[in-house]
Amino acid sequence: MITKEQIDKVKAVVRNVPDFPIPGIQFKDLTTLFKDAEALAIMGDALEELYEGKGITKVAGIESRGFIGGAMLAERLGAGFVPIRKPGKLPAETVQLDYEKEYGTDTIEVHKDAIDSNDVIVLHDDLLATGGTMAAALQLVRSLKPKKVYVNFLCELTDLKGREKFPADVEVTSLFSFAGTEGK
Repeated sequence: MITKEQIDKVKAVVRNVPDFPIPGIQFKDLTTLFKDAEALAIMGDALEELYEGKGITKVAGIESRGFIGGAMLAERLGAGFVPIRKPGKLPAETVQLDYEKEYGTDTIEVHKDAIDSNDVIVLHDDLLATGGTMAAALQLVRSLKPKKVYVNFLCELTDLKGREKFPADVEVTSLFSFAGTEGK
């Protein structure tokens, strides 16, 4: 069982980058978790605990940092991994979705045959900020009609209220969160 002390240890590894990508933003750099073997192991154990026994057949990770935790979780659960990517990166037939972001529009896509009606999916990304990309990924994955979809993040920035972008019927989890200027 993962303890609060272990999660606090993982949170302490997150690097804060002031004024990135623009002045006034306190960027939470999670790449420091991936290079720390102990933090990576705790993260993997915590993700596994969240989803073991839920019948997960595939984990879908959002490009690019969502590939790291997503692939690790898929392996631990004995599930497949599905990449959700920017256009032009997947070689077979895809379905795609255009969506609004804070600074314009973007597009994501997934292989058309990656998910089917027998699948139970965990959608994974590293960070929940405003929630736009994951909300689009949820809509994209649901268009392929899986049995169930869970949404997961390593970290959540609670002040940005990204969780509000998801319908009530979707379980949204994060391993840890930061509020306001916490961690400065």
